[in-house]
Amino acid sequence: MIIDCHCHAGKGDGLTGPWDTDASLGHYLRWASEYNIERSVVFPAFHSNYAEANREVAGIVKAHSPRLLGFAFVHAERDRGQIFSMINTAVQEYGFCGIKVHRHDARISREICETARAFNIPILYDVVGEVSAVDLLANEYPDVKFIIPHLGSFGDDWRAQIALIDHLVRYPNVFTDTSGVRRFDILQKAVKRAGPAKFLFGSDGPWLHPGVELEKIYALHLPESAQNGVLGGNFLRLIAGRRNKPMSIPAVLSNGYLSPQNAIQSETGDPWLAEGVFQF
Repeated sequence: MIIDCHCHAGKGDGLTGPWDTDASLGHYLRWASEYNIERSVVFPAFHSNYAEANREVAGIVKAHSPRLLGFAFVHAERDRGQIFSMINTAVQEYGFCGIKVHRHDARISREICETARAFNIPILYDVVGEVSAVDLLANEYPDVKFIIPHLGSFGDDWRAQIALIDHLVRYPNVFTDTSGVRRFDILQKAVKRAGPAKFLFGSDGPWLHPGVELEKIYALHLPESAQNGVLGGNFLRLIAGRRNKPMSIPAVLSNGYLSPQNAIQSETGDPWLAEGVFQF
């Protein structure tokens, strides 16, 4: 089974760019079918109210069941004190199987990590090139699984991507996805050093074509078993232990955790390129 682990769905309300305006799946679902992508993980576009956005995505997931799987998007600062409640709703009512966090919104918090631990679900955290945070997260929460998309940088920050390889090698709970990784030589190097078990196929649809992103996986010429892992098996293992009911209610809910700081955004306003210009 081929699973695209990184796709957006629904409407944003920022209207500053595609990332917070519209993530319609019409074209994406046709493209995915053409390339035999059987499942896709979806989460909202950027939004000022993620509880509302998650609810919309839950409706989209239900309408396309079992084609789509859901991750809940949360904002570490704005949703402070409500993270556990939001994820509890997402897991128990919507059937979601993970959490999405973006550095553009705010830095990840203990509240988010401890909530993920309680439900034993992975966190897909876009660090926007701030790869040093991965060392802190992996050490502090060795029982939480972190997916760092784009090999650490959608903006082609090769320094960040090379740095993430070391974390993939060092920490058993750190993984990455292949969405938007344009430097194929770095992707090859990363897979060779860290091993294909640390990689998940992702497209960053609906804005990137899933078929184009999928061809990168085939171009790696991995052994069949390893390729099957990247295409879906590795992701299934990450969500296999999900608890529909939390193991315990996190002690950290509204205070006592590391407060995230304000996000840094590029002059273009594009949250994915906040760490700088393209570097080829």
